Amino acid sequence: MTLVRSLPPASPDLPAPPADATLPAGFTVELAPGTHRSRDGRLMTGGSPLRLMRLTDAAVRRLGDGRFSVTDAPSAALARRLLDAGMAHPRLARAAASAPVEDTTVVIPVRDRAGQLDRLLRALRSDPATAALPVLVVDDGSDAPAALADVAHRHGARLLVHPSNRGPAAARNTGLRHARTAYVAFCDSDVVPEPGWLAPLLAQFADPAVALVAPRVVALPVPAPGLLDRYEEVRSPLDMGETEGPVVPVSALSYVPSAAIVVRRAAVGAGFDAALRVGEDVDLCMRLHEAGWRLRYVPSARVGHRHRTDLRAWLAQRVGYGTGAAALALRHPGQVPPLYAAPWSLAACALLLRGRPGPAAAAAVLTGVTAVRVARRMPDADRPARAGALLSLAALRGTAEQLLRCATRHHWPVAIAAAGVNRRARQVLLAAALVDGLLDHRRSGSSLPLPAHVVLRRLDDLAYGWGVWQGAVRHRTTAPLRPRLALRLVRRWTGVRPQP
Repeated sequence: MTLVRSLPPASPDLPAPPADATLPAGFTVELAPGTHRSRDGRLMTGGSPLRLMRLTDAAVRRLGDGRFSVTDAPSAALARRLLDAGMAHPRLARAAASAPVEDTTVVIPVRDRAGQLDRLLRALRSDPATAALPVLVVDDGSDAPAALADVAHRHGARLLVHPSNRGPAAARNTGLRHARTAYVAFCDSDVVPEPGWLAPLLAQFADPAVALVAPRVVALPVPAPGLLDRYEEVRSPLDMGETEGPVVPVSALSYVPSAAIVVRRAAVGAGFDAALRVGEDVDLCMRLHEAGWRLRYVPSARVGHRHRTDLRAWLAQRVGYGTGAAALALRHPGQVPPLYAAPWSLAACALLLRGRPGPAAAAAVLTGVTAVRVARRMPDADRPARAGALLSLAALRGTAEQLLRCATRHHWPVAIAAAGVNRRARQVLLAAALVDGLLDHRRSGSSLPLPAHVVLRRLDDLAYGWGVWQGAVRHRTTAPLRPRLALRLVRRWTGVRPQP
C-alpha cells in the first residue's frame, strides 16, 4: 500500500501539442456514412458541424470508392483532413483491433463502494485481454478503507490512498503519476467492461495525434427495470450514442465522459484539473483539443454502468452536472454554449413564433435568400438550388430544435417567468415542452409510455437547468447561459480549401 499525503493538483495549462501528427503508411480510412459526394466526387458534405470540402482530381482518384490507405504524404494529408472533419473514420485491420493488450495500466478512482470495486476487478481479471494488466486503485478518502484494501489485495491491484477526499480528478491524477506504461485506462468503480473492450480502443493510437479514446457507456441490465431504468437506457448523459467519430467542442460529439477512457500518458501532461469536482472530463477534452490532439469515440467498445435510478439521487446528479457549466464556460469561452446558430436562422424562428402570415412569409423569404447564397457558393454541386435549399432548411430546423431545448432546459426559469405574464409565451412554452418530449421519445426509441418519457424528460431538463443557474450565480457570470452566434456559417459550409 502506498500512502499519498500531499500532492499538487493538476495544472489547467494546455498539454504539449503532438510532436508529429502525420499518419503512418498503411493507415486506412473510410468515408463516414453521413458523408455525401457529388457525382463527379469533387464535392463532399458531412461532418459535425456540417461542412463542405472540395477535392482535386488527384484526390478524387485516391479516394476511389470511399476507402483508401496512406501510401505517401498527399494521401496522409487527405486522410488527416477527412478524419478531422468527421467525414471519414479509421478502419484499422481486424488484427489490430483484436491484438494483445499491453503497455497499459488501469486506474480506478474509488471512495468506499467496495462491492462495486470487486465487481469491476473481477470483470478485468476474467477477461483474458486485461487479466494481467497492472491495476492501480486510488482510495479517495474512504470511510471504510479496510474493505477497499481487502478487495484490491484479493485481485492483485496496487492500492494508493488519499487520507482525505480530494475528488475524482485528483484521484485519477494520482494513478496517472504512478503509472509507468504508455497508455492509461481510467475506469470508474461503477462500470463493468465487456470482454474485449480495450483492444479496439488501443488500436486507435496508431494515429500518433490521438490522445484520448472512449468506449460507449451503456446501462447494465437489471432484473426488473423501473421507469428510471428504462429512461436511462436511452437518455443517460454517459451514453454518447452509437455513432463513432472525433470528439470536437461545439459538435454533435463535444466531449466523452471519464467513466471509462483510455489516454496516451505522454499526451495528457498532469491530467485532469483537480480544482474541478464536476466537468473535469469535459475540461480535459477541450484542453487536449485546443492543444492540437485528436480524441475519438469508439462505440463498438462497450462498458456497462449501473445508472442512478433513485429519483432523489437521480435529480441531484443532474443538478450537479449542471453546476459545472459555469466553470467550463469561463475556462473555455464559447465552447459550451446552450445554443449555437446563425443570426438569420434565429431571426427566421423568431418570425415563425409570431404565428401570423406576415412574419411567416418574411421567415420564408429570409430562408430563401440564404438558400440562394449557399447555392451560389457551391455551383459545382449536382443540383445547386436543391442543395442550397436542403442545407438552409436543415439549419433552420436545427435552430428551432435548439430553441426548444433552451426554453425547457437552460433557460426554463426565464421561460416560466415570461409565461407567467404573457399568454402567447405560455402557449409557446407548453408546445415546446410537449414537442421536445415527443421528438425525443421517437428518436431515442424509448420503451417507456409516451407520457412517462415526456415527464422524465422534463424533470431531467429542469434539474440540469437549475444546476446551470446555481453555477452561474455562484460564479457571478452569465457565460453558461449566453448563446453563440455562427456569424460565418455559410463560409464554413463552403470555405474548405481543395485537398491535394
